[in-house]
Amino acid sequence: MTEDGKKNRRAVQGGGCPYASRREMLFGLAGAGGALALGAGGAFAKDAKQAEVEVKTGRADSTSGRQVADAPSGSGNTKDRVPFYGAHQAGVITPRPATGIVASFDVVARKPEELEQMFRELTDRIAFLTQGGKVPQLDPKLPPADSGVLGPVIEPDNLTITVGLGDSLFENRPWLKPLKPKQLQRMPEFPNDALDAERSHGDLSIQFSANLMDTNIHALRDIVKNLPEYLVMRWMQEGDVPVIPPKPDGSSESARNFLGFHDGSANPDSNDAELMEEVVWVDEGDDEPEWAYGGTYQAVRIIRNFVERWDRTPLREQERIFGRKKNSGAPLDGGTTESDVPDYAADPEGKLTPLDAHIRLANPRTPESDENLILRRPFNYSNGVTKSGQLDQGLLFIAYQADLEKGFITVQRRLDGEPLEEYIKPVGGGFFYVLPGVPGPENYLGQSLIEAAKKSDDTPT
Repeated sequence: MTEDGKKNRRAVQGGGCPYASRREMLFGLAGAGGALALGAGGAFAKDAKQAEVEVKTGRADSTSGRQVADAPSGSGNTKDRVPFYGAHQAGVITPRPATGIVASFDVVARKPEELEQMFRELTDRIAFLTQGGKVPQLDPKLPPADSGVLGPVIEPDNLTITVGLGDSLFENRPWLKPLKPKQLQRMPEFPNDALDAERSHGDLSIQFSANLMDTNIHALRDIVKNLPEYLVMRWMQEGDVPVIPPKPDGSSESARNFLGFHDGSANPDSNDAELMEEVVWVDEGDDEPEWAYGGTYQAVRIIRNFVERWDRTPLREQERIFGRKKNSGAPLDGGTTESDVPDYAADPEGKLTPLDAHIRLANPRTPESDENLILRRPFNYSNGVTKSGQLDQGLLFIAYQADLEKGFITVQRRLDGEPLEEYIKPVGGGFFYVLPGVPGPENYLGQSLIEAAKKSDDTPT
């Protein structure tokens, strides 16, 4: 990636036209529809003013000093709001709240104009849901405008909604296929995988993250209700992470997974804008279609943990499998905190940190492995009990990177055959390309893709 490429990240280009939402057209709700679009308390007016700043800075969310994988502090409230407009979608480098959902959909839209309308309506709903506002009251003879799960006023609750596109969306539409991101592919089945077709892949992914799970569920139901002619749900997975108050010195620790270890200790600094440009965001320096600038690759993995077997494994063996001390998260070769960096050069034979330890395989910490960094943003999940009477618990793994091959795929190949495989089994997920952000109120998600498709000779008329 060139230095110019690092510095000159581009926002989604192209002017949108004012348009009426489908809800407005169906119900003729000029006033109520305005409330839906604008939200309460002038939230959108505030965001419109922020949009120019966000586009210039290339940031669509405020990190407030917290890291993506930090455990939620519990200090959030339902009035917390993440700005919607910006060069990048929120929910990628945004600090992770306590709860999340990843939902995958099959897209029914086949023609360019249908796909455009889907993106426009999806943008409408996401903009309202993430910023909040009053729910319009309709004629009781009609279905209500909202599920009512959150009451008559929708609070933003730190909600982010992040949209990605799957390989099949492009492959199944000849007019769209030439515009597919270069590294986007159907997620392969790696050696330790047992992928369930009913929990894998899809045309479109939506990641919901919020302080409260009810906020995510409400948003998911809203989108399902309002876009039935475009989206059919394929699979979904809920997750959460434990809330941990900051330490007395104000520092935070990474959340723990269901194996009891800190997850995300070696994450790149999500507050380092230049590093995020290098690791996460696609730009002119990458070999990708121009419409994709400002997006990122998303890898989702539903990884079951065999917790009964793990809980009967000696602590020393658990720590050697991971390469970290379970209580502190510190590396086995020294240190007292998870932020301490292991020194593999001083331990070439793996006497302190085994050569096949998870953290050593995933990140050997060599100059060459710097290009394999990924940004992890996972959640834990618990799906009850299997038919065999075992707990169905594990990790909803979510990672972002500008280069899917150098990022997740390379890291996963290094982990093939690791000792941890005895205790985990990936059973679902998929690869998706997260769309660039929405620069301002006149734009919509996927606009750069639709405009590129319209310029193509292969686009049906």
